[in-house]
Amino acid sequence: MAKITVIGIGPGSLMDMTPRAKQAIEDAQVVAGYHTYIKLVESLLEGKEVIGTGMMQEIDRCRMAVDKAAAGQETVVVSSGDAGVYGMAGLVLELVLQRPEGERPEFGGTIAGISAVNAAASVLGAPLMHDFAVISLSNLLTPWELIKKRVDMAGKGDFVIALYNPKSKKRVQNIEEVRDILLKYRDPKTPVGIVTAATRPDEKKVLSTLDDFTKEDINMFSLVVIGNSQTYVKEGYMITPRGYGNKEEGL
Repeated sequence: MAKITVIGIGPGSLMDMTPRAKQAIEDAQVVAGYHTYIKLVESLLEGKEVIGTGMMQEIDRCRMAVDKAAAGQETVVVSSGDAGVYGMAGLVLELVLQRPEGERPEFGGTIAGISAVNAAASVLGAPLMHDFAVISLSNLLTPWELIKKRVDMAGKGDFVIALYNPKSKKRVQNIEEVRDILLKYRDPKTPVGIVTAATRPDEKKVLSTLDDFTKEDINMFSLVVIGNSQTYVKEGYMITPRGYGNKEEGL
């Protein structure tokens, strides 16, 4: 038996990968991941066995990785961002624990990475300085009615809201429904930031409003940050005040 570890490789740039994650990939014999994420770490893969599969093949990919570790090969599964946030950590751990105790590889844990929401926030300025909610708009694994309920409650609670998987070629209406829900609770001029391909060479940042943001180019590589009632934009930066101005004059 060998060890299987799940790695968050960060949002894309190797500069934003933690040294611990980089070391784990370099030490591995087998590296498994979605094709797009494998390409992001291609320079670290020389001499390694690579298990790369497409979207919707997560279970097969992770099961193959667990099998490799059980057969005695040091194995890692890579996810973009943080593997514990909409990543592969849960699936790998479930597959390991489903095996009889004597047939399980060692679970090496999850190596945290910079998540897309952190990367996008750093590009926008300081939009997450107060309580925020992270919601995926993909309804492949979660009923759409439940997602809408979560959006409604986050809107009612005045959370800053970060949207993962905001729009795909087939799923174009969901984000419009989210906008309509939040307009019940927020000013149409509430700032909205859209960051696409954060930290990657084609990174793009757009500042818009709750009224207009769905007119912008948004895709599965985008992360959308919707401000709360206090969020504002100044000189190209999106800021959600923490409240220090109430304590210290001049802020």
